Amino acid sequence: MKTKEFITTQIISNTILLILSLLALFPFLLLIIGSFTDNAAAVANGYTYFPEKWSLGAYEYILTQADYILKAYLNTFFVTIAGTLVSLLITSMFGYVLSVSELPGRRLLMFMCIFTMLFNGGIVSTYFVYSNVIHIKNTIFALIVPGLLMNAFTVMLFRNYYVSSVSTALQEAARLDGAGEFFIYFKVVVPLSKPIIATIALMSGLGYWNDWTNGLYYLTDRGGSHLYTIQIIMNKMNENIAFLANNASKLTGVSVADLPSTTIRMAIAVIGILPILVAYPFFQKYFVKGISIGAVKG
Repeated sequence: MKTKEFITTQIISNTILLILSLLALFPFLLLIIGSFTDNAAAVANGYTYFPEKWSLGAYEYILTQADYILKAYLNTFFVTIAGTLVSLLITSMFGYVLSVSELPGRRLLMFMCIFTMLFNGGIVSTYFVYSNVIHIKNTIFALIVPGLLMNAFTVMLFRNYYVSSVSTALQEAARLDGAGEFFIYFKVVVPLSKPIIATIALMSGLGYWNDWTNGLYYLTDRGGSHLYTIQIIMNKMNENIAFLANNASKLTGVSVADLPSTTIRMAIAVIGILPILVAYPFFQKYFVKGISIGAVKG
């Protein structure tokens, strides 16, 4: 039976969480309203929840640049999906290897993994290796491999989840029946690891979707501009709004004066976050469970 103190605590807790949730939604609401604000009103008065004049000018301009924006969107989807799938495969398999206690050399592998959480080669040496040794500059691999493909944090989340939540008895039984490690991993471990897989997939997907630094480092305006993702375009616009205007003039003949330079940033930001907002509810039920289980036991 619920006591009076318990009910009071629940009411206070839910009220505080509701207020915090509303505060978290206000920036998104301002972003959406700003994208529908008239450009002249936004320039004169700034962004507000109650604009003097509404307008679809930013979205109309985006429609005139549909080919350019759509290509960036397709690049973003490809990089996000391909990068997330490969990242999940590599990190989950590495985590499984580290979870096998009788593996020879496991301590050395664990040390090498944790060491990368504390130290790295730095931007200059990393850029030199990727550009001059691996030669991924101005290729699609420049948006997938550097920095995002694998990191020790997600490897340890996988490893801890396997140790704490996947029964070793099932793995031993499979080995006694003659199953190999790949069979055990794909047929026994993976089906029992949906929460952590969904959690890491969401984290990795967000990283790829929001990444613009790889494009900044490894894609040049001439050689790699056809590989720009939506985030790279947004970054270019923030640096210099004339970037999109110049390209738009070459493609469609739209003048710089026609560009809603203030509100178009908000409109593209809205377009950029929509897929994440749509996908997140489907992963939310796994997210908390995967993080809590994967991070508890070392």
